[in-house]
Amino acid sequence: MGDFVKRQELYDDKPREECGIFGAISATEPVGYLTYLGLFALQHRGQESAGIAVGDGRAMDAKRGMGLLTDVFRDGLPELKGDKAIGHVRYSTAGASIPVNTQPLKVGFSGGNLALAHNGNLTNVNALKHELAGKGAFFHTSMDTEALVAIIVSADKQAIEEKIVESMRKVEGAFSVVLLTDDKLVAVRDKFGFRPLCIGRLADGWAVASESCALDAAGAKFVRDVKPGEVVVFTRGGQRPESFFFAAGTKEAAHCVFEYIYFARTDSIIDGQSVYLSRIAMGRELARENPDLKERVDAVFSVPDSGTTAAIGFGMESGVPFLEGLNKNRYVGRTFIQPTQQKRDVGVRMKLNPVRPLVEGKTVAIVDDSIVRGTTSGKILKLLRDAGARELHMLISSPPILYPCYYGIDTAVRKELIASTHTVEEIRQYIGADSLRFISLAGLRRALDAGDSGAMCYACFNGDYPLWPKDQPDGRQAAESGETCQCRGEGK
Repeated sequence: MGDFVKRQELYDDKPREECGIFGAISATEPVGYLTYLGLFALQHRGQESAGIAVGDGRAMDAKRGMGLLTDVFRDGLPELKGDKAIGHVRYSTAGASIPVNTQPLKVGFSGGNLALAHNGNLTNVNALKHELAGKGAFFHTSMDTEALVAIIVSADKQAIEEKIVESMRKVEGAFSVVLLTDDKLVAVRDKFGFRPLCIGRLADGWAVASESCALDAAGAKFVRDVKPGEVVVFTRGGQRPESFFFAAGTKEAAHCVFEYIYFARTDSIIDGQSVYLSRIAMGRELARENPDLKERVDAVFSVPDSGTTAAIGFGMESGVPFLEGLNKNRYVGRTFIQPTQQKRDVGVRMKLNPVRPLVEGKTVAIVDDSIVRGTTSGKILKLLRDAGARELHMLISSPPILYPCYYGIDTAVRKELIASTHTVEEIRQYIGADSLRFISLAGLRRALDAGDSGAMCYACFNGDYPLWPKDQPDGRQAAESGETCQCRGEGK
């Protein structure tokens, strides 16, 4: 595994998600501030840049910048005091972490002002840009978000909702969108529902967000999820929104299973399913699938924070005590989300430290949510081994990741996914565990039975993609051969 190990040292060991979005409309409430609160609750979805756009019916003001939300808005929110706002926190792929790619994007067109924020990945973005360029459009950013804006404003219809419905029928891939016009707030979700989006009721208005935890932070009461293929239009005055469909709806649903495994906050409810209870159930399934560990291990630890809930579930089912054997420095963000390798190199020791009295001489089960490349897992196990652990049994609450994602998660190309080129035993040796156990795909499905486990996308585990990228017709061969999809945008 020598060459593989050298190559993987360039990367961190988690799937990388793209963005979080929020929007609010109200005649009486401070929509800019509510959007800030919502984005603060979504900061885990993106830490590279943030932005808020506010409209008052005549003008729009946007403030965007690089860094955390608190950095970007250190000197205050957009100056305009409007009745509607949208916001965005962003993570990008390497090479696209630049100011021009910050969102929301704001433009003027024949219908007035428009601002848009997007979470996801368009799988036919090259074809769209080629078509738009042929009509005279030009692009300032590397984001597929810009193609979304261009196709909407150039649509032949008059009303904005008609423009959006017509445009979304041409767009493929993953897109949860919040959009502002001079008189409306609009929420859109792709026909598969890859990326989450939900609606909340304010005292005198409405809010939309990537996760329900953001609605809670803004004081909005959860109403429902935006349905796959739906366009929801909110107007000032608090009346119920209008709903339009550009696609078939829920029969094609393929919600991202990694929202439940890793991305979403545990206090969120996505498409009717509690993230916290889903992760508890994953831990219980791990215990049921590995009964031998009940008598072998002294304690179960988690890799905090994303592995903690599943570790609790493992302890509940097995009777093995859950202990906090790894102390997390709360002032260090998710290591994967830092854009440069220099920042990642010291990430594990900065972030985690063993609690030696709980580790020394003990046989321990360690629960984490996933292994992408294996580098971070090995570093964590070495920390525990150096602290005196006798045996280390690694449990993963997702199946092995075998295939790349084309729908807005940066899981790397297939040849860089350790499980796609190495056996479980080879991975065990590489990370330095005494045993390595992944939850089965059937076990994961059972853990999600509280919702509709059949309406999930499991493509990264089984290669069953709901949608192939049109920009690369031989997508299946590309996935199998280890090449990346050429259509993937850099911005999201």
